[in-house]
Amino acid sequence: MSLPEENLDDIIASLIDFVDDEPEPGTAEDSLEDFDPVSLTERAAKQIKKIKASENLDNGLYLRVAVEGGGCSGLSYKLGFDIRTDQDELVQSQGMDIVVDPRHKMYLNGIVIDYPDGLDARGFTFDNPNASESCGCGTSFAV
Repeated sequence: MSLPEENLDDIIASLIDFVDDEPEPGTAEDSLEDFDPVSLTERAAKQIKKIKASENLDNGLYLRVAVEGGGCSGLSYKLGFDIRTDQDELVQSQGMDIVVDPRHKMYLNGIVIDYPDGLDARGFTFDNPNASESCGCGTSFAV
């Protein structure tokens, strides 16, 4: 069962405890800046560029990395091409511009996206240091 995208903000808001104070040193919130927010391997960047070129997508579209509620572990990864909003954080990896909604950052910070193309694995994979567990297919996770 997949939840409608418009519920994503409600789901994320229910998972985040908003605090107006600065994070205490040494807390998980304090360490968000310790990682590159999103990194692509060379293989993933090559595949993304190939997809964008084959679909003749507008140069004004960015790769968006996001999460949404759903999946067997609670949250699922989303990759797609999208416009950049004023709220988005712009990240660069492997010469590509990537947009991330800051509300998703705590779930994605430090993630490495790869694209193995061997016989035993094909497709985008996500190595997420924030995931406490993930499903067998690797497309959903829990924190």
